[in-house]
Amino acid sequence: MTRLTIALDAMGGDFGPCVTVPASLQALASNPALILQLVGDPSTIEPLLVNSKPDILKRLQVIPAELMIANDAKPSSAIRNSRGTSMRIALDLVKEGQAQACVSAGNTGALMGLSKLMLKPLEGIERPALVTAVPNQNGGKTLLLDLGANVECDSEMLVQFAVMGAVMAEEILQIPNPRVALLNIGEEETKGLDNIQAAAAILRNAQQINYIGYLEGNDLLTGETDVLVCDGFVGNVTLKTLEGVVRVFLSLLSSGKTKRPWWAKLIGYWFKKSLSKRFGHLNPDRYNGACLLGLRSTVIKSHGAANQQAFTVAIEQAIQAVERNVPTQIAARLQAVLPKSD
Repeated sequence: MTRLTIALDAMGGDFGPCVTVPASLQALASNPALILQLVGDPSTIEPLLVNSKPDILKRLQVIPAELMIANDAKPSSAIRNSRGTSMRIALDLVKEGQAQACVSAGNTGALMGLSKLMLKPLEGIERPALVTAVPNQNGGKTLLLDLGANVECDSEMLVQFAVMGAVMAEEILQIPNPRVALLNIGEEETKGLDNIQAAAAILRNAQQINYIGYLEGNDLLTGETDVLVCDGFVGNVTLKTLEGVVRVFLSLLSSGKTKRPWWAKLIGYWFKKSLSKRFGHLNPDRYNGACLLGLRSTVIKSHGAANQQAFTVAIEQAIQAVERNVPTQIAARLQAVLPKSD
């Protein structure tokens, strides 16, 4: 059984070790080949490990880090002052080959900047993109990128995102010849900003990409495409709007404080259980973790507010990306699709 080592920024996110440590123990229990390196303050982390099983602790190492990057820190300042922080040390472990992936719920801008600086983008990639797999109504998943790593994108960047998304759909979701679409305000070819139209012109002529045209935001959950490409501003707003609506919907299903007859409560309980089973897969906790595509190594960004279940899912995403060797697959496809520089 091949061992797989992942470095975790244990201090990142809204809750830090209170979430990252229990999630790590859960991931280790589910994956016998997994080794985790928890980077952070030992005095905070180690008390949470006291009741853990010895066989689990054998595959867990606490790496001391005196500092952490604040969630509200400006990325430029955070990067300049990153030495000694849990995020920087976790990425260092990947850079030095001691870990095969990094998972962090910390400052997105800092993680993006440090990852690009330390791990380097693949040849042909201007800037990495954040991508996640969103469940759709057909029972499958749709990859959405970028989710906020790049607020403004030119046409070449959108094409790069399309290539990376297509490779990830093939390797992680196991979808042959995945459909790729650009998120736009209409399906007509004349609609959209100049950069979107220019990207569409390139993708139409890219034989290695199964480009199907423009799709609107209401198609995100329909399964009309396997990869949906947009800039980081639009992607971030789209994803967070979706997650907010789903959380409100699920909370309404779980509430019910009004007094009703026993038979009405029974019917209501059955109805809620049926709806929860039908739509529970849309719970954001079940697809937490955005992969920072375009780097030479694997980096997963978890939601800052992730709970234990959600952070465990982010760790599992890192495992999948490493096992499928996504960066190498992307590099090979880029050479075939993107125009070669003189």
